[in-house]
Amino acid sequence: MDHDHHHAKSDIPAGADTAKDPVCGMTVEIGPETRHAAFQDEKFHFCSEGCQTRFKADPWFYASGRAAGQKKAAPTDAQYTCPMHPEIVRDEPGDCPICGMALEPMLPSDEPSEELTDFTRRMWISSVAAVPLIILAMGEMVALPVRDWIGHQTASYLEFVLATPIVLWAAWPFFKRGWESVLNRSPNMWTLISLGVAAAYLYSLVATFLPGVFPEQYRTGEAVGNYFEAAVVIVTLVFVGQVLELRARERTGDAIRALLDLAPKTARRILPDGTEYDAPLENIMEGDRLRVRPGEAVPVDGMVIDGRSSLDESMLTGESMPVEKEPGDAVTGATINHNGSLVIEAGKVGADTVLAQIVAMVSNARRSRAPIQGMADRVSAIFVPTVVAVAIIAFIVWLIFGPEPALVFAIASAVSVLIIACPCALGLATPISITTAAGRGAQAGVLIKDAEALERMAGVDTLIVDKTGTLTMGKPKLTDTVVLGDLAESDLLSLAAALERGSEHPLAEAIVEGAEAQGVARQDATTLRPSPARACAARSAGVPWHLAMAR
Repeated sequence: MDHDHHHAKSDIPAGADTAKDPVCGMTVEIGPETRHAAFQDEKFHFCSEGCQTRFKADPWFYASGRAAGQKKAAPTDAQYTCPMHPEIVRDEPGDCPICGMALEPMLPSDEPSEELTDFTRRMWISSVAAVPLIILAMGEMVALPVRDWIGHQTASYLEFVLATPIVLWAAWPFFKRGWESVLNRSPNMWTLISLGVAAAYLYSLVATFLPGVFPEQYRTGEAVGNYFEAAVVIVTLVFVGQVLELRARERTGDAIRALLDLAPKTARRILPDGTEYDAPLENIMEGDRLRVRPGEAVPVDGMVIDGRSSLDESMLTGESMPVEKEPGDAVTGATINHNGSLVIEAGKVGADTVLAQIVAMVSNARRSRAPIQGMADRVSAIFVPTVVAVAIIAFIVWLIFGPEPALVFAIASAVSVLIIACPCALGLATPISITTAAGRGAQAGVLIKDAEALERMAGVDTLIVDKTGTLTMGKPKLTDTVVLGDLAESDLLSLAAALERGSEHPLAEAIVEGAEAQGVARQDATTLRPSPARACAARSAGVPWHLAMAR
């Protein structure tokens, strides 16, 4: 529900006047401030403003009691899944227990990504801190010896001030995911990132405030070198990667949203008494009679019960030529009605429509896993423990065989391994490429069943298509004019254009455009009868003419 119900039967005093909310079915107490609306001389009461608004949008639907069997217009259950591990499905947002990535909605919504907004803010703040830190740490390499100007110890204090909010605040999501990976016994890149950043920061903290514990080899005067800039730069680069990834996923979701937008938001319902009105699409049910006017999209799957017209079904078949429809023919939701008015009976609605199934298939393809992704997972599972093991071995070797103070050398060596081994992109390339390809394909009208099919396409060297015009520009064009009688070609084309000038049929438009492109003389014609989809009769210069289109 899109509103909060704040009434319950137990809250209503005994003997109070009550009514049933026709939208949500709750019992409400009737009082001076109770929301209400009238329909067909009957007064209805509501528990909230949300219910009242929905009732006013379609009063007949709720007043007739048909809302009890309502189906949603599309599968919009609020479930969340991991883009890298689609087997993880949750009823609320959170992090993946395997890889630590934030779960995303199974179907994109119009709401902005909170994670993208948050990570973008953290990325920019980290970048602002990273620039002066790099200058302080490496300025002398580009003729900016800032450390020499202000003193090494002062520079270390300044680096501490710049790095601390980045490590303790900006990088907090990384530490959270790293800790969860340890608890879930599923080491991943967040394990290494959090270990590397924490080790670099803690090492630098000791080097800044307790430089005396380090041997002479580590010192520049009285100061000891630190890794503050390394910690902040790692955090910044990881945020850059995360923001780019989230934006890619956001753009991929746009393709699915575009598919959902193909269906109209309302449908013109015809009541038993002949009254017509625009009802919200989610309130349309099987058996409803709907009118589809010229130029409108068919709201749901159904069957024509009255009227004749031609429908553009290119969104479904790729065929640019419209398909003629008459009583008894099936129609598909989101196809476009060209030139006639149709009355259809709703058949499949909500999640059962062809469009909803296409959306579901594209969404499932985005979340499917390619066989090669298993390799990335296996590498990740081996790489992280290996890096940690190497760091431990380095620590032990330096502790046993290193010069004094061996402990300091051992810690520095282990920290260096952890910092260098942060795999910011490990395991991301494959799922992001699948997500982007599935979404981009949907925008271009190519539906990908699953990630395995996408991977196998890399080995395809021959493409076979049928003859229905799938690989066309989507709009017919006049290419040749063949005269079989004594009429001149220019006269024939001029006359055909005159007869077809008032038609909305794509072939008629092609004839008119072709005649204008060739510069033939313009003629006028008077229509003798309304033009059906493939024929018209008109009079030009007093002579009756008939033009028919053959398939």
